[in-house]
Amino acid sequence: MRAHSGGIDFGTSNSTVGFMENGAPRLIALEAGEVTMPSAIFFSFEDDCTYFGRSAVSRYTENVEGRLLRALKSVLGSSLIHEKTRIKAHSIAFSDIIGSFLHFLKENLENHLGGPVDNIVLGRPVQFVDDNPEADRRAQGELENAARRRGFANIEFQFEPIAAALDYEQQVGREELALIVDIGGGTSDFSIVRVSSDRAKRADRKDDILANHGVHIGGTDFDRLLSLARLMPEFGYRTQTKDGKRFLPAGYFNDLATWQRIHMLYTNRAMTDLRQIRYEAARPDLVERMIDVVASRQGHAAVGAVERAKIALTDETESAINLPLTDETLDLPVTRDQLNDAISAPVERVEMAVSETLAQAEIAPEQITALFLTGGSSAIPLLRENVLRMLPAASVVEGDMFGSVGRGLALDAGRRFGPS
Repeated sequence: MRAHSGGIDFGTSNSTVGFMENGAPRLIALEAGEVTMPSAIFFSFEDDCTYFGRSAVSRYTENVEGRLLRALKSVLGSSLIHEKTRIKAHSIAFSDIIGSFLHFLKENLENHLGGPVDNIVLGRPVQFVDDNPEADRRAQGELENAARRRGFANIEFQFEPIAAALDYEQQVGREELALIVDIGGGTSDFSIVRVSSDRAKRADRKDDILANHGVHIGGTDFDRLLSLARLMPEFGYRTQTKDGKRFLPAGYFNDLATWQRIHMLYTNRAMTDLRQIRYEAARPDLVERMIDVVASRQGHAAVGAVERAKIALTDETESAINLPLTDETLDLPVTRDQLNDAISAPVERVEMAVSETLAQAEIAPEQITALFLTGGSSAIPLLRENVLRMLPAASVVEGDMFGSVGRGLALDAGRRFGPS
């Protein structure tokens, strides 16, 4: 049986899988008819089954006893990749958990195509780890090893913004000098690419890629900063001890605001520390809310409430963070201005990265004719407005926020390995 090929966009927040069909890229439905799937795994302690994507998130939110893991991509290149996490009676390495998720995607593609998929193009950010080439190489190697252990024989990588450019190129009518901005869940990537219908036919596109750059900033960072600004103060963050001599320690508040660190709070030691913090706090009632969230294992629900408020502020100027607790429901108003204040520093870093990308390409801002935005967090108004302001001659091209990279990787797979 002939081996097939495809492309996988394994994202921090969401993932897609694509292949070539009749000369065009297609994304497969991964669950419930949806081509985009949350990058989430849930280990159920009730039936000892493993669930992926929306099924994982829904079981967690339904309070099924188990362990939910998200933002797995963010551990690549970090020390966490080699650590093990407790899943009921077993300790499982994060590298194996990532492998399980890739295997789920592989099985879905094979079922769709009716045969084995040996050849794959995996998307990768321009930088897994900022300003650390050695850690970046390790991160790609870790992802490659995880894929190879799950049965992929021939593995290639493509930068995610280049994949988005390949997808965008399918719709251009004239040559454009495009800045591709891909703001994902964990990274922001930038590429300057010459695109046209004629150039799309070329096998070698190296000369058309004028610059690549990336920073480790994404949607999960915006969520964390909004949580620290609006939600964590309701749990005692930035309040003082009752003797007025110091602020409460910030570590556990940062953990609760950071998706991939929340599970570290679900330990006896963390609960003991939180009770001691409550005893020392000038506002023990606020810390009691924190203890309530941790004791009921609602940490990820809290981050989800913040994320929903952030998304709502894309189209509205006011929203709210709604979080049910045991004895009350928090209903915290949040405005777009408050979101802008919370995320101003990372947005400034994005602007600096755009400037660096232009400098690498030796391109003046007014030479960019198209700004192609992809990735879920590219919808944040402050970010879009500030980047567009830097490019006076550019028109904004609305890409598929969640599908452009996956389709581009499928195009690249067809070019490298032939049709599926």
